[in-house]
Amino acid sequence: MILAFDGASVDGSVYRDVADLAQRSPGWLDAAVTVWSAYGLAVFGLLMVFGWWRARRVGAGEAVTALAVPVVVALAFALDDVLKLIVREDRPCQSLRVPTLEACPAPGDWSFPSNHAAIGAAAAVALLFVSRRLGAVACAAAAAMAASRVWVGVHYPHDILAGLVVGSLVALGSMLVVRRRASVLARRMTAAASLRLLLTAS
Repeated sequence: MILAFDGASVDGSVYRDVADLAQRSPGWLDAAVTVWSAYGLAVFGLLMVFGWWRARRVGAGEAVTALAVPVVVALAFALDDVLKLIVREDRPCQSLRVPTLEACPAPGDWSFPSNHAAIGAAAAVALLFVSRRLGAVACAAAAAMAASRVWVGVHYPHDILAGLVVGSLVALGSMLVVRRRASVLARRMTAAASLRLLLTAS
């Protein structure tokens, strides 16, 4: 039998307040937040592609940095998933039984930390190394994504805060390493004809 951690004692009252506010909010707002919560991660993918496309026109080192962004996001997601399996926190909608905008995930789909928050934070921090403007847009999107996960009822506030920390730290550490090695990696990749198109616009 799996014994799962109950996070309601941490900030369950805040979660209840947010869930109640969501139930009393205008339908158009709830619909917008629900759609963003479900599909908003695609925005980070588009920002990554756009960042890489622009970086190719600047230089091979910049293109390598941009290409590292999705790899860093994948690393953050993997670490976040490992933490989920270690902590095994039940979803708040399972523990507190309050009405939610999104259907409650099945038991065993753990809550802590939030994958969506970790992915958004990792993408945002990593994109700051590619472009400050793209990174700023991604930071705003990451904050909106994290908040939406509490609003629709599938995470406690501490879940999204932990996800933001995990994603940010993984991205910061990884991208600092990539930035130091970008020129070396660019030379090696440029030597391979099959990879050269990933690094240059011509």
